[in-house]
Amino acid sequence: MVAHVEDTRAAASKLTARRLLNSSLFYLTVAVVSLIIVFPVYWMMISTFQPSKYILHFPPPLLPQELYFDQFGELFSEHPIAKWLRNSFLIAVMTMLLCMALSVLGAFALSNLRWPGRNLFGLFLLVTQMLPEVLILIPLYILYRRLNILNSIPSLALIDAAFILPICIWILKGVFDNVPPEVLDASVVDGCTELGALWRIVLPLSAPGLAAVAVVAFFFAWNEYLYAGIMLSSGDFMPASVGLSTLKAIAQTPVEQYMAAGLVFSVLPVVFYLAMQRYIVSGLTAGAVKG
Repeated sequence: MVAHVEDTRAAASKLTARRLLNSSLFYLTVAVVSLIIVFPVYWMMISTFQPSKYILHFPPPLLPQELYFDQFGELFSEHPIAKWLRNSFLIAVMTMLLCMALSVLGAFALSNLRWPGRNLFGLFLLVTQMLPEVLILIPLYILYRRLNILNSIPSLALIDAAFILPICIWILKGVFDNVPPEVLDASVVDGCTELGALWRIVLPLSAPGLAAVAVVAFFFAWNEYLYAGIMLSSGDFMPASVGLSTLKAIAQTPVEQYMAAGLVFSVLPVVFYLAMQRYIVSGLTAGAVKG
């Protein structure tokens, strides 16, 4: 009996040690991966606020040796950063609004309406995401040139919305599928049309999905480079993603200005995400507590 108890304790001790080892390896892996992801951002931030002599020193210091803030004033005075950011913001907002409006209708048609070829059309939307963007670059450029709509912010927003729209539709379709069909049937019985049910019932219950679509569309348009560099050749309409790349052609641009430009370019998307995250959380928790 005593031997059996000791064997049980030994087995339990081995199991606990194995779980502790697995847990330690898991958290160690998470810490290493997190460090690899966070370190470039950290290096950009500390390189922004110290002179070039410390950035180019080998081995480079991992902590700021001297704080330097003049690079932001020099960056905005020597380069049209404000105009680039304004153009990027306009493109991203237009793309976001287009995607939110069109993806709502597309997702509702795929999720709640019954029509021939619905599943095939949904599959076709996914297939379009497998094609590289550069595949239709030349045909789109020729089309835009013949229509005389090059160097136009709304025209570029239309292209960005077309590329990201299938993903947005599938995001909202997954959200709309979770809306109880009994609720929609009851609204139809009460005299509500399908569009009325979409506006009054489905959309209020789909706030998290709408916020996710807004974030995805905004980030895609903000970071898009290929079509922005081709379709917007005029400096007056150049977005920040293209404008920042022109700093590489200027050999006299200090390294800290490069880093400051990258930091400024990253601030607005982060702020936008944090603002939308608040609505995502509130949408997910809405109705969770009665009363």
